[in-house]
Amino acid sequence: MTVIAPRPVDARAGLRAWAGLAVLFLPTLLVAVDNTVLGFALPAISEALGPSATQQLWIVDVYPLVLAGLLVTMGTLGDRIGRRRALLIGVTGFGAVSFAAAFATDPTQLVIARALLGFFGAMLMPATLALLRTLFPHRAQRRTAVAIWATGFAAGAAVGPIVGGLLLAHFWWGAVFLVNVPLMLLILVAGAVLLPESRMAAPGRLDPWGVLLSLLAMGPTVLAVKTVAHDGVTGTAVLSLLVGVGAAVLFVRRARARIAAGEEPLLDVTLFSSPVLRLSALANATTMFALTGLLFFSAQYLLLVVGLDPLDAGLVLLPGFAMTMVAGLAASRLARRFPLRLLVPTGLLLAAAGYILCTQLTGAPAVGLLAVAAVLVGAGIGLSETITNDAILSAVPADRAGSASAVSETAYEIGAVLGTAVLGSVLAAVYRAGVRVPGGFGPTWADSARETLAGAAGTADRIGGADGAALLASARSAFDAGVGVTAAVGAGVLVAVAVLVVVGLRPRA
Repeated sequence: MTVIAPRPVDARAGLRAWAGLAVLFLPTLLVAVDNTVLGFALPAISEALGPSATQQLWIVDVYPLVLAGLLVTMGTLGDRIGRRRALLIGVTGFGAVSFAAAFATDPTQLVIARALLGFFGAMLMPATLALLRTLFPHRAQRRTAVAIWATGFAAGAAVGPIVGGLLLAHFWWGAVFLVNVPLMLLILVAGAVLLPESRMAAPGRLDPWGVLLSLLAMGPTVLAVKTVAHDGVTGTAVLSLLVGVGAAVLFVRRARARIAAGEEPLLDVTLFSSPVLRLSALANATTMFALTGLLFFSAQYLLLVVGLDPLDAGLVLLPGFAMTMVAGLAASRLARRFPLRLLVPTGLLLAAAGYILCTQLTGAPAVGLLAVAAVLVGAGIGLSETITNDAILSAVPADRAGSASAVSETAYEIGAVLGTAVLGSVLAAVYRAGVRVPGGFGPTWADSARETLAGAAGTADRIGGADGAALLASARSAFDAGVGVTAAVGAGVLVAVAVLVVVGLRPRA
């Protein structure tokens, strides 16, 4: 095992480092493919497994929830045991669980499999970004490398619908998980050959109480958001929020106490004293909030309202994901001329413009408007996330690259969870308020129709006739209205964060 020794910050990377970047690109591609493919496979999963609306949200949400809860732990663990080792363990587990997920026979099994994918996925992402810091100490080269690495998310999102459409056209829904296995085998072999090992020089012991508190801070807080959005303010929601906030306070206090005692905390919370790191993490969360929210409602809109097949629906969104890649590569050049304070809000406002277009998805030009909206959202995400990832890596010492990467990835996954939980729940609430179920339906079918658009479509197919047509028309109209409200909420969040970044990074005397 080779451990990379610190190199001068102006040392330029050679061919082996760029080959290593190609390996590190693949996990980001894979994670994005997994998320995008799942979004397009939800109607098929709903038809095959019959999940309730809550189970459907958990199938989507449990992966980023577990991922977000463990990223800090796994990033710090990678700093201690070696980032390459953490990456290869995660790759092995992710591939094995993907194989098992493909053969789930009920919603509970699929939720468990998605949770395990989150566990092993948490080992992948901090390690990839931290190894970039090791491979590319030269700032300009690292910015380009981060831009290429970040385009893996966009490339995966672009390839995912195409791959998913082809798989769903010829195979059952489980094939969207099996597609992970060959890529995982490739990463495992190439990573062992091309990636050098790196770790902290004097890591100290892992803090088990810090691990527990980080999980208790993330899980119950997100559960509270989901519960309030779905059921309103309930006792469960209030209790979950209190547990999450209390655990977060204890986590910060414990970290500060360990720093004062000269011990290594799970996460060095003093890193957040930097407004650049703090606001960059917030912007990262917001871009993922926008991306996952867009995928959640646009996939269902194109498949179930417009009536496209999965392949055609993926092609509608393809230009937007391609623009994310283009904007990410352009961002590395723009950063040489323009400051973070200008580029990041510009990206967020571009995404907000795309969401505003989504409030107008009615009538014949809906598909074209959605394609343009995806281009604007993609351009904004590509511009913002490249700049913020580089800023986060550059704000910390090299031996804390894993912790810094975990901050960045945790922000991503918090945004992904909230994008589905908040925007998905807003959409579900407006849909349930607007759908009208004709009389004479049994309670089971009526409840299914009120829960999700996929449930209404399935019920309408089974009933047929005038009642089935009336139900489907009402469900599509209610979903259409829900998309408008959801897009308006998303646009408001993006604009608000853009303003926070401008104000927070203003020049100070």
